[in-house]
Amino acid sequence: MIWHKQVTFWLSMLAVFVLACWLLSSVLLPFVAGMALAYFLNPVTTRIERLGMNRLLASLLTIAVTLLLGIALLLLVLPIFSSQLAAFIQNLPEYIVKLQNLATGEKADWLRSVIGDRMPQIRQGLSDLATQGAAYLLTLLQSIWTGGQALLSVFSLLVITPVVAFYMLNDWNGMIDKVDSWLPVKQRPQLRELATEMDHAIAGFVRGQSAVCVILGLYYALSLTVAGLNFGFVIGLVSGMITFIPYVGSLTGLVLAAGVAVVQFFPDYTMIVVVLCIFFFGQFIEGYILQPKLVGESVGLHPVWLMFALLAFGYLLGFLGLLLAVPLAAAAGVLVRFAIKQYLASPLYTGEEPPAEDGLMS
Repeated sequence: MIWHKQVTFWLSMLAVFVLACWLLSSVLLPFVAGMALAYFLNPVTTRIERLGMNRLLASLLTIAVTLLLGIALLLLVLPIFSSQLAAFIQNLPEYIVKLQNLATGEKADWLRSVIGDRMPQIRQGLSDLATQGAAYLLTLLQSIWTGGQALLSVFSLLVITPVVAFYMLNDWNGMIDKVDSWLPVKQRPQLRELATEMDHAIAGFVRGQSAVCVILGLYYALSLTVAGLNFGFVIGLVSGMITFIPYVGSLTGLVLAAGVAVVQFFPDYTMIVVVLCIFFFGQFIEGYILQPKLVGESVGLHPVWLMFALLAFGYLLGFLGLLLAVPLAAAAGVLVRFAIKQYLASPLYTGEEPPAEDGLMS
C-alpha cells in the first residue's frame, strides 16, 4: 500500500534528521537558539504586522527591542549573579562541613540519643559523602562552564543567534507555506491538524513555563535577598530558572536555601522557618495560580515523560538536547496520542475486517 511507502519515507527522513543533529550538535546550538527565539517572537511580530507595519520592519523592531531588553537585564542581573555564584562555589565546602558538624557534633544530642553508638561511623560516612559531593558538584559546574565555552563562543551567542532569529521571523510565513506544500496531498488535512496540535502543545508549555520560571525566579531571588539569606539572589534565580524540570527546581532551591539558612541563622529557628515559608508559598502560587493560568492542563506533558526527555536528549546532544527536549517531547506526545486513537479505531483493536476504502491511509 502507498501509505506504507510514505511511512517508510518519513521515518527515514526522521532518522536522517536525528543523525544530522547528533553529528552537528557542536555547531547547531546558535541556530537552534535562533529558531527558538523566532518561535517565541513570531506572535508579537505578527501582531505588529497586522497594525500595518511591513513584515521586515516588524521583525527588525521585535529583534531590536528584545536585544535591548536582554542587554539591560544582563547589565542589571549579571554582576550580582556572577559575584554571588563565585562566592557560593568558593564557600560551598565550608558550608557542607558546618552542616555536618551541626548534624553530628557536640550539639547533636537529639541525634545521638536516636542512633546511639553508631555516631562515629555515621559521622565518618557523612564526612566522606560531603567531601565527595562537594568535589562532584564543583567538577560538574566547572565542566558545564568549560564545556559551554568549548561548544559555543560568545560571538555565536550574541551575533549568530539574533541574525538567525531575524531572518526566520522575516521569512516565517513563507517557510510555513513551503513546508505545507511538501506534505502528502491526501494526508494534508490530517497532518495540518497534527501540526496545529503540536504547535498548541509546544507554545502552551514552552511560553507558559518560561513565564512561570521568570516569575518564580524573580520572586525567590528578591524574597531570599530581603530575608537576608547569604547567596539568596543566586539561589532564588537558579531555583526559578530550573523550575521547568518538574520538582527538581523547587527541591534544589529548597535544599540549598535550607542548608545555607541553617548554617547562617542557627539557632535562630525563626529565620530558618521564614526561608522555608518563602519556598512553600512559591510552590503554592506555582501550583494553584501560575501553572493553571499560564500553562494550563491541555499541554499533556506528564512530569515523568518530561524528565526522561530532558535526561535523554541532554545525554545524547548536550545543551542542544536540552533546548530540543521540551518541544520534541510535546510533539511526540501529540503523535503518541494520535497513534493510540488510530489503534483504537483500527481492526487491530476492534477485531473487525477493514472497510474497502481505508480513508486517510488508503
